[in-house]
This record gives sequence, C-alpha cells and structure tokens, in this order.
Amino acid sequence: MRRRPHLRSRSALVVVALAGALAGCGAEADRARTVALAECRLPRLAAAAQCGTIEVPENRDQPDGKKIAIAFAVLPANTLTPKPDPLVLLPGGPGQSASALAAFASRLVEVRRTRDIVLVDPRGTGKSSPLDCAALKPDDTPDDVLETDPVPKAKECLQELNDRGVDAAQYTTAAWVADLDSVRAALGYPKWNLWGGSYGTRVALEYARRHPDRVRSMVLDGVAPPSLKVSLGVWLTREQALDDLFRACAGNAACADVQPDLAVTLERIRADLGPAGRDVKVANPRTGEVETHRITYEIVVASLHPLVYLPELAALIPALLDRAAKGDYAPLYAATLLIGGDLAEQMSGALHYSVTCAEDVPRIESAERQRLATTRVATLAPKILSVCDVWPRGRQPADATTPVVTDIPTLLISGGLDPVTPPAYAEEVAKTLSNHRHVVGTGYGHIVSPHACGPRLVAAFVDRAGFDTLPASCLEHFETSKRPPLWPDRLAPAP
Repeated sequence: MRRRPHLRSRSALVVVALAGALAGCGAEADRARTVALAECRLPRLAAAAQCGTIEVPENRDQPDGKKIAIAFAVLPANTLTPKPDPLVLLPGGPGQSASALAAFASRLVEVRRTRDIVLVDPRGTGKSSPLDCAALKPDDTPDDVLETDPVPKAKECLQELNDRGVDAAQYTTAAWVADLDSVRAALGYPKWNLWGGSYGTRVALEYARRHPDRVRSMVLDGVAPPSLKVSLGVWLTREQALDDLFRACAGNAACADVQPDLAVTLERIRADLGPAGRDVKVANPRTGEVETHRITYEIVVASLHPLVYLPELAALIPALLDRAAKGDYAPLYAATLLIGGDLAEQMSGALHYSVTCAEDVPRIESAERQRLATTRVATLAPKILSVCDVWPRGRQPADATTPVVTDIPTLLISGGLDPVTPPAYAEEVAKTLSNHRHVVGTGYGHIVSPHACGPRLVAAFVDRAGFDTLPASCLEHFETSKRPPLWPDRLAPAP
C-alpha cells in the first residue's frame, strides 16, 4: 500500500501547512475536543500531522484497572470550515499499525479538502502500548526470514510480556472497537466515516454493529466477513490463487513454452529438496556475498504465498520456479527477503496472535484442519496454528461472527485477483447491507483503494455518502482491468 507522496513546491507546502494549522478553528469538533494535540511526523508523510494519546483500561471489564495508551494522528482538513465527520483509516493484519497507512492517507487529497483524516494505532501496535518483545523483533537476517516454526519465539515473547505485566488476552477486536469510540469521543467527532482494509473491514463492521449511530458511511476494501476464520481461510484462498496463476501460465503460449506445468515443476522442486531440505548456495542481494542456507519445501511454499498478494509480484512466479527447478534458488530467496522483511516492519506478530488465537483458531473444526492436510501447506499451516496452543485466548462477544445488518451507506471494493479476501467474501457481507455497492478491480490484488484512481473513488463516495457521483471512468477502469503480463523468463513479460 505504499505510494510516493505527490511532490509540491515549497510555497505550496507552506500554504498547505498554514491551512492545516488553521483548519477547524471554531469548528464544533474543536469545541468538544477533550485531548491535546501536538505536531508530529509520520513515516512517508511529507506534511506534519497532529498527534495525541488517550488512556483506556487494558481490560475493558475492569475500568479502574491498569491503563494503556492509545495513540492517534489527525491530518487536518484543508479548510477553515471542515465537515464534522472525518474519515478514519482502519489498518489490516491483524497487527498492522495505522502509520503504515500514512502513504495512502497522503493520496486522499480530495477527502482532506473538506474533512480531517484520522489514523489510530490499534492497541498493541505502533505507539499504542505496543506488544513489543525481543523474540519477535525482526532482525532482518536471512535465517530469521526463512524461519517457518514460530512457536519457540512465540513462547519467548509471551514470557517477556508476562514479565512486564502485559495481559496479552486483552488485545482483541472487541477491545479495539471500544478504544476507537473512546478516541472519537476525545476528539469531539459526533460521527465519522470508516475506511477499513482487510482485517480493518472486520473492525469497521464490528464498530458499525456496536455504534451504528456514530457511523456516517463505510468503505470496506478487501472484505473479511465476520464469520471468516482468518487463520484457516488465508491458507486455502492463497493456495487457490496459486492454482489460478498456474492455469493462467498454462493458457499463455509464451509462459507454457517455458513452464508447461508449474504444478509439476513445484513437485519436482519438492522431490529435489527432499523431506529435510538441502543446503544451497545463494548470493545475498543486499550484500552480494554468497551464503549457504538450508532450503526446504516449506520455505519455498512460504515464499510463494506472500507474492500472490500483488499481481505484479505474482507475475514473476513462473520465472522464480523455473530457476529454482534448475537449482538456482537465488531469485526466490531475494523475493523472500524483500517481502518477509517488509511485512515484519509493518506488523506486530504478538498482536496478530492475540486476535487470531481469541477469535479464529478456536472456531476451526477438526474436519477443516483435515482440509489443510491435502494442500501444499500441509506441514506449514499447522505450525502457525500451534502458536495458539501456548498463546492466551481473550474473549469475544457471542454475536461477533454473525452478519452485520445495517443500512449505513457502504462501498465494498474487491480485487479480482485477491488471494485472501476474494470478491465472494464481499458478496457474502453485502447480503445484509441494504445500502451498498460492490466494485471489483478485476486485475488487482489485495487492497485496491490506493491504486490508480482509487483515492478519487473513495473521496467521491465519502463526500456524498452515496453512489450517484462515483466517477464513471474510474469504475470502468477497475471493472475492465486485467492481470499483469506474466514473466515466464528473466527478459520480458509475455502478453
């Protein structure tokens, strides 16, 4: 979701900064605000923001107990008379901090003409009492990125959190929703508009369930239904995305000429590596030094799964597997370092465990686990799920997995090539939304809003909380987009 902020002249930046400093002076939100804000800087955001924190109970059932800090940033509207209902961006994961969305926020210039944009770090991430621990801190080494068994480090992390008096069971979606409303009240907003991406859509839907009178509109991008068992579903849908890619290669003359059957190629790689894997020499793309690493079939599959999130990277898979089948694992290794290191920087592993171990893994039935046994992740997925055998499990409301019934205006956005929240998920959620529209970017992957005309589409919807002024050219672009050309070799894409 990274995008380079638009470059502006120095004089333009001064004008924007002054407008931001003055925005909202005398506005109703300012008069109702009960928290002090101070200028701050966010990663990949050129202009300054206004930041603050509030204290909330770590355990929402014990309001007088231990307190934790919830951090947030406000990007003020560029007007003296902003609308009273800002747009709040809800990050994904679970485990992503709101600061990871700062680059996307910088592209929402049309929203900021009339509205504030608010970024709130979920509890346990960013600056909101982060569940930091040495064991899960990314060290950016190849061995760390290639690790496929998270249980030992999870145990170390949990012990460290316990020693600090942190109750990891309290870091759940329900608690995060309560924190959000506390931030809204502290900032003095009577209502706000919600944008949620991936897991953020689950948060948005749950917030709308608990506080429907405080939501003006919702944008749900990469929709995760409340009933979705994330810890199970992502494995199955990513496997399906790989199969779809393999079929796309088979249907492309240039790709099929190089790799007639990618599924068979992957099986050859499995046989070549053997059950225990083998040592291979690869050049580290960052240092140029030749290193020896034990590569297993699990590592190969674990390296492929993140690549399918972005069609531009998925297009490289035919070439990566072709090289690996010929004994050259360096390109796949380089891709693993790229994706693995980037995810580790953005995500809180501990918060991810706290949410999924409380809300997803306990609902996975034995028959569903058996489905994993027939996939390429048959040995990999159970290792990830096993973290929840040692991680504490919080509670969630009894109705948290039921459909949300509402007439709140809702724009649903899906990537046609999304490997984790496919369009069918949005259609499932839409059945109980009486005022919605679903837009599918057929050639896009996971999270569409930051791409192409996405920010303009979001702004048009939020402006009216309706669908009558959605830009027709933008809708056409997304609905007619196609999969990027595959790269069956290292020289050129195959149209």
